[in-house]
Amino acid sequence: MKESSKAGDNLAAVVREFSIRGQVADIHPHGSGHIHDTYRVKNGQPGCPDYLLQRVNHHVFKNVPALMENIQVVTKHLRDKLSTLPEANPEKEVLTLVPTQAGHWYFTDADGNYWRVYLFLDNTRSYDIVETPQQAYEGGKAFGKFQQLLADLPVNLLHETIPNFHNIESRLRLFREAITKDPVGRVKEVQPEIEAVENRIATMSTVLNLGQAGQIPLRITHNDTKFNNVLLDAQNKAQCVIDLDTVMPGYVAYDFGDAIRTTVNTAAEDEKDLSKIKVDLALFRGFTEGFLAETGAFLSRTELTSLAYGVLLLPYIMGLRFLTDYIDGDNYYKIHFPEHNLQRARAQLQLVSVLEDNFKEMMAIILEVAQARNQVAVEGN
Repeated sequence: MKESSKAGDNLAAVVREFSIRGQVADIHPHGSGHIHDTYRVKNGQPGCPDYLLQRVNHHVFKNVPALMENIQVVTKHLRDKLSTLPEANPEKEVLTLVPTQAGHWYFTDADGNYWRVYLFLDNTRSYDIVETPQQAYEGGKAFGKFQQLLADLPVNLLHETIPNFHNIESRLRLFREAITKDPVGRVKEVQPEIEAVENRIATMSTVLNLGQAGQIPLRITHNDTKFNNVLLDAQNKAQCVIDLDTVMPGYVAYDFGDAIRTTVNTAAEDEKDLSKIKVDLALFRGFTEGFLAETGAFLSRTELTSLAYGVLLLPYIMGLRFLTDYIDGDNYYKIHFPEHNLQRARAQLQLVSVLEDNFKEMMAIILEVAQARNQVAVEGN
């Protein structure tokens, strides 16, 4: 094994707690995630699989047992549903948790760290940036199929792994608390951004209001639908949705909106030059066609129209979170320079503004694609 340091030996000891096949030949860091510590475990025995070892960040996810229960419930349901489809391959299309020697889904070490192991999915790739409508289509299809397969799983079986994650009322409450405290004296610097947040509250409450009124249902949603959370196969076809830590009850508009936020923006999330922030409607159409190819048959018309409001809401929430953290003294997000969170907030609020300019066209695309897929869904309630 390449890692001969004490850290490497410790990792090998953790791996031995799990029911893996073969023999560990190498353990090395894997991926670019910012939340968990992730390692690829190379197998030294021919015919045996590689594994993915993760130390779960229990400071972000306070209840790891509940999180792991969610993942076990969801992956089992996905695997059971896919096993009934003739062309499906559950072993490749669903993450596979590896149990510990004691039969649990996670291991807790002497320092209180939580560890888990997945089978490693070979011959897959992910992308941080969407470049073509076809790629956008594959991302939409992957997240749409994820929704479709979980549509009959009761939402009360899952825990909230991060309470109020996309709840706009909760985010605004934290925002106003930060303004009131103004711990580092920054409120006076950000009056235009505060005004931009306050002026949009009514519109940004649309999805939550529809849910609270019972007009759209709670569904099981992914809640972190970045394009790089879809693994593509060697032919660039969607294979598996990953990063299931935030899978919990939510509204379908959350998943659609967050995916669009990270798909159609022509600039970086923290772009300083706001004039560079534009919306690529070809990518929007591509994602929408893929998403509704899988979900259009069971979403109501109200849910369909809520998707466009989700597109406005998710960058708004991100801008609100960045601005809250800046006012509060940069305690949550890692920053690379003193005004990084403010720059992020401005970029996201500018994206909201550009999306507002395209709102009618985005709504028309959603309804046009839905009608082409399933007339009943558009005419239904």
